Amino acid sequence: MQSIRLFLTTVICTLLLACTPSAKQASHTVEHAVRGSFAAAISADGRYSLISSVEHGVSLWDNQSHGLKYQWQHSADPENLVHSLAIAYDNSFAVTAANDTFAVWNIQTGKNQGYYQIKTATIRDIAISNQGRYVMYGRSDNVIVHLDLVNGRRLEFLGHQEKINSIALSPNGHFALSGGNDYTAYFWDTKTGQVLHRFNHPSRVTKVALDASGQYAFTADSLKKASVWQLTSGDLVSQLQYIARQKIFSAVRFNEDASLIATGSPNRELSLWRVNDGQQLDTFLVKPREGSRPKSAVVFDVAFTDNERSLTTESSSGLLEIFTDLDTQ
Repeated sequence: MQSIRLFLTTVICTLLLACTPSAKQASHTVEHAVRGSFAAAISADGRYSLISSVEHGVSLWDNQSHGLKYQWQHSADPENLVHSLAIAYDNSFAVTAANDTFAVWNIQTGKNQGYYQIKTATIRDIAISNQGRYVMYGRSDNVIVHLDLVNGRRLEFLGHQEKINSIALSPNGHFALSGGNDYTAYFWDTKTGQVLHRFNHPSRVTKVALDASGQYAFTADSLKKASVWQLTSGDLVSQLQYIARQKIFSAVRFNEDASLIATGSPNRELSLWRVNDGQQLDTFLVKPREGSRPKSAVVFDVAFTDNERSLTTESSSGLLEIFTDLDTQ
C-alpha cells in the first residue's frame, strides 16, 4: 500500500543502509514481475504471493512450486492500477483494490466472486476475512467500511478524523485495527463499531497489524514510535528499539505464537524483533532491481516460512526473496 509515497522516502537512507555490514542477503530469489511490482501481499503461511504490476496485471504465485497459478484482470483501464491487495488468513480468497474499485477472487478455482465500485473518496487499504465473507477498506475521507458479502450488511466506522493509512482485520472478520493521519490507531468491534481501545501516537499512524491469535496489536507512526499492545487490556507491551530519527514500516507480520515480529521498510530493510521487549534480533536487505535509480526497494510484505526458520518477502523489485539462518535469540 502507498507504494509510490513510501518509495520516495528511501533515497537518502538507502545509501546509508547499503553500507551496513551486518545486514544479510537472501539465500534464494525468484522473479515475479519483470520490471518490478506496484504492490504485493503474501499469505500468512507463505504459500502464495499476490502481485500487482504494470506488465502482468494481478498475478497469484504458488511459492511451493514457484509457479504462476492465476493472472487476473482487475480493470480494463491500464491507468487504474491495483495498489492494495490481501489474502485471507485461510488462503481461501483474495481481494484486490484500485482507487475506486475492488474485486474478490477464489484462490482454489481462480474465479472472480464479484467486482465492486465505491462512489465516495478512494480506497487507501483493504483486507479480507477467512472464507471471503467480510471485506474491509479504509478510505481517503477518514471512513472505514466493513462489508458482509453474504448478507450485504454494511458498517461504516467514523472514528478517525483524517485519512486512513493502514487497516488490519482479524481472521474471523469480527475485529479490526486502523491507523490514520489523526495520530491515532483504533481497535474496534466490527459487529457494533464500538471502539475497544484507542492507541495514541505523536505523529500520523502509517502501519498497523494484528496478531492472528488475537493477543497483540502493532501500531507505528511516521517518526520514531512503533508499539506492541496487549489487546485484552490495551496496555503497552513494548516499543521497538531503534535509534534512527525516522523509521517507516511498509510491512509487518507476527509469527504464530506472537513472540516475534518481522518488519519491512521502504529502504530495503527487513528486520526481526522480539515482542516482549522490542529488541532487534536480526537485519537483512532485499535486493534493488538491477539498473534501478536510486538503488532501493520497498518491502511490501513478509511472512514466516519453513516452520519459522526463514522469512519470505515480496518487494517493489518484483522479487520473492527467502532469508534463512534467522537469529531469534
